[in-house]
Amino acid sequence: MTELYRGMDRTALRAAYDNVAAVADVAERMLNFQARSTALYEAVPCRRDLRYGPLPRQRFDWLPCGQADAPVFVFIHGGYWQARSKEDFAFVASGPLGCGFNVVLAEYTLAPEASMTQIVGEIDALLAALAADRDGLGTRGPICLAGHSAGGQLSALYRAHESVVHAMPISALVDLEPIALSWLNDKLQLTPAEIAAYSPMRHIGKGVPMTVTVGTAELPELVRHSEDYVAACRQAGETVAFVPLPACNHFTILDDLARADGVQMRALNEGMKR
Repeated sequence: MTELYRGMDRTALRAAYDNVAAVADVAERMLNFQARSTALYEAVPCRRDLRYGPLPRQRFDWLPCGQADAPVFVFIHGGYWQARSKEDFAFVASGPLGCGFNVVLAEYTLAPEASMTQIVGEIDALLAALAADRDGLGTRGPICLAGHSAGGQLSALYRAHESVVHAMPISALVDLEPIALSWLNDKLQLTPAEIAAYSPMRHIGKGVPMTVTVGTAELPELVRHSEDYVAACRQAGETVAFVPLPACNHFTILDDLARADGVQMRALNEGMKR
């Protein structure tokens, strides 16, 4: 065995990070997510595919809650930076909408078309576009920047952004080293500089309060990422609420996020008061 990371070789790394293989009903669950997302788009007034840049996937959806000066919940989807779209996960907007947030569903260019450097830069461009509010939507309210899995890494990277008042990494990947050593790097082609620059675990600096969530039934490596990140942030004196969700896996944690009375939205509402 050729040890690559924390006692794991390439085969073990795949087992440790393959969320799809770890959950038996992923195909059915994704179809359910997509159906619920379609229903939400039909039921909720929204403006779709607004532009924050010239490339095809540099777009976002705006779902207003109907309250003036409401905070904005920006959600960045996962998919290991190389799969999925905002349309797959739009259903999660039900939770923040029900709690009085306006919602932005963010899209970004995927690998291999985009490098990690470009993907990270696109989130910066999105936040700049929201701050400028060129479309007159009302996006200038205080932003909670949330993201799931790969999106959790992107949300954590911007916890010091001037537009963000709270960050919510969900099942986040905060160290890119094991990603670079696994099959996931076939498309990402991460460079050593990117691993160093874009691993939130390596940049525990001053930033906004966070609510970090993870399912207790997720792969142990995913749980470890969240636990280690929370511990490092707290050691640095940062304000972090850690919210492990009992029995939730990498996908069912999103069912909870979609509920206004769910564990995560209750924790976020409390965290936004700090």
